[in-house]
Amino acid sequence: MSQDDTVPASIDKIWYTSAPVPTPLGLASQLGWFLDEFRGDGIGVYTLREGRDDGLHRSHYDHSLEHSFRQGGSAPAMWARAEGRRTRVIGLNWIDEFQAIIALPHSGIRKLRDLKGRRLALPRRRGLEVDHERAAALRGSLVALEIAGLTQADVAWLDIVLDRPQLARPTHRILNNRHPLLANALRECRADAVYVKGPQGAQLVAELGATVLLDIRAHPDPFVRANHGAPRPLTVDQHLLDARPDIVERFLRRVVDAGEWAEAHPAETLAYVARETHADERWVRAAYGDDLHRHQHTNLDEQAITALAAYQRFLYLHGFLPGDFDLRAWIATEPLQAILRERTARAA
Repeated sequence: MSQDDTVPASIDKIWYTSAPVPTPLGLASQLGWFLDEFRGDGIGVYTLREGRDDGLHRSHYDHSLEHSFRQGGSAPAMWARAEGRRTRVIGLNWIDEFQAIIALPHSGIRKLRDLKGRRLALPRRRGLEVDHERAAALRGSLVALEIAGLTQADVAWLDIVLDRPQLARPTHRILNNRHPLLANALRECRADAVYVKGPQGAQLVAELGATVLLDIRAHPDPFVRANHGAPRPLTVDQHLLDARPDIVERFLRRVVDAGEWAEAHPAETLAYVARETHADERWVRAAYGDDLHRHQHTNLDEQAITALAAYQRFLYLHGFLPGDFDLRAWIATEPLQAILRERTARAA
C-alpha cells in the first residue's frame, strides 16, 4: 500500500453475490445483516443483481469486480482464479444436496450396470466462462459409472444445449431451463439417463415417476458426494483483503453468525432456502434434508479443503479450467481464525 498502513483505505461501497442455493452468505443477506453492519460507516452494501450493468452480473461468474464477495458453486470461483483473478477463499460451507442419476421406467434401466451402451445426457451451457452445470453433471455421472464398474467409454454422451442463464429483474431470479430440457430428452427417448440435483431435481423425479439409479447424497463417502456445490467457497477479491482486512473480517463475521442463527431457527431457515431456490418447502426438504438448519456453518475444515482440491483437479483434467494453480495458497485463513479466536476468548 502506498499510504500509511495506519490509515485505512477509503472505501464507500462493497458488493456481494450468492448463487440461488442455500449459503450462509445468502441467509445473512436475507436477514439484512450486511446493511446493519456497515450502515454506521457510510459504506453502501449492494448485491450484484441490483446493478443494471451486465458487467456487474458477469462478476458472479468471473469475480472481476473489486471490493466484492461471492459464495456459490466452486467452478466459477476456480475458473476466475485460474484465469488470474486475484481472489482468496475465506470460508467454506458444505451442504449435501440431492444428486441423482435417473431414468424413466420405459427405458428398461433398473440399475447402474444397465447403463452400459446407453445414452447419458449432459447439459452444455452457451456463453458461460466455465460450464459449471456440465462439470457437475459429468462429475456425478462419472461417479455413478465408477460405482457400477463402468467407464466413460462404456456409455454414449448426448449434449443438451442450453442458453446462458439470465439474471431476471426485478425478481432477481436466475432463470434456468436445465431440468425441463433434460426431462424432454428422457421423454422423447433421446437420452436414457440424466444427472439431476437440488430441489428442482427432486421435484422432477416425482413428476416423471423416474427410477433413481443412484442417490449420491445418500452415499456414505463425503468425497463421492463432493461436487460443484459441496463445498461452496466464499471468496473475496485480494485488493479488498489487502486494503481493508477489517471490512473483510466484519463481513465474514456476519456470515459465520448466520450458521448459529440457523441452528436456532429451523423453520425460518427452511423458508429462506425455499425463497432462495425458488422451490416449494417440500422439495427443499427432499433436496437438503430435515437438518438443513444445522448445515449453514462456515469453516475451513481439512475435509472440505481436500474435497475442494479434488474437484479442482477434476475440473482441470477435464478441460474446464484454463490452467492449474495452488489451491491451498488460494485460501486465506487469517480472517476466519481471527473470528474464532475472538469467540474462544469471549467464551473463556
